[in-house]
Amino acid sequence: MRLLFLGDMVGKTGRTAVWEQLPGLISDFRLDFVIVNGENAAGGFGITREIFQSTLDAGADVVTTGNHVWDQREALTFASQEDRFLRPANFPKGTPGRGSGVYIARNGARVFVSNIMGRVFMHPELDDPFQSGEQELSTCPLGEQADAVIVDFHAEATSEKMCFGHFVDGRASAVIGTHTHQPTADHQILDGGTAYISDAGMCGDYDSSLGMDKEEPLNRFLSKVPKGRFEAASGPATLCGVGIEISDRTGLADRIAPFRRGPRLEETVPAFWS
Repeated sequence: MRLLFLGDMVGKTGRTAVWEQLPGLISDFRLDFVIVNGENAAGGFGITREIFQSTLDAGADVVTTGNHVWDQREALTFASQEDRFLRPANFPKGTPGRGSGVYIARNGARVFVSNIMGRVFMHPELDDPFQSGEQELSTCPLGEQADAVIVDFHAEATSEKMCFGHFVDGRASAVIGTHTHQPTADHQILDGGTAYISDAGMCGDYDSSLGMDKEEPLNRFLSKVPKGRFEAASGPATLCGVGIEISDRTGLADRIAPFRRGPRLEETVPAFWS
């Protein structure tokens, strides 16, 4: 199974680039399943129902999120109505929406996707992501109820992401880190067969500060006095993510490689897609 995961869409330039390019990517590379993190799609803060639906219309099978999921208040309503919209599974009991789901890929495979958020340097009041991950994977074990298991681990600390990858190694097809918007170069297959990367990067303008217009973040570092709001950068977007090949026999990863397309970073496409 061929899977594409695209990192956090940031603002109009990021989401538009995904909508314009994703149909061609699915066709050109014969992708079976696509996951997009959409938590920064609305001006850099949250996601609306319209943006969510447009992302599905472009070909995404699931939209994951993270700490900005509720920045657009309408998400509190549609989160409970849309099966393909995920918020972190370790949010407190009673939080609207769902943290995981099983979806059918284009090749007929059953894909279990879970969205989990880290606590280090983020939100220590959340449920333990490791216990939550254990519960999530036990509800839909790889090779039994699922042909592939993918975790979007939305976290700040690379140590927490890496340890979570080792924690579920051999029980998940892939653990893909999101949140920092900076693509890492540590894509690998762990000893047990789980594909891993600390951060998939973002889909947005890299002539920026993490997708935000760079002037205000720079001002705050220099003066500590806010002059205005953070605004999403509006220059040409670069799409960042990873491509993964998952064994139809074992449900574990055979290969993982970065995906980057756009004007700012060095472009690369998984060689095994050619």
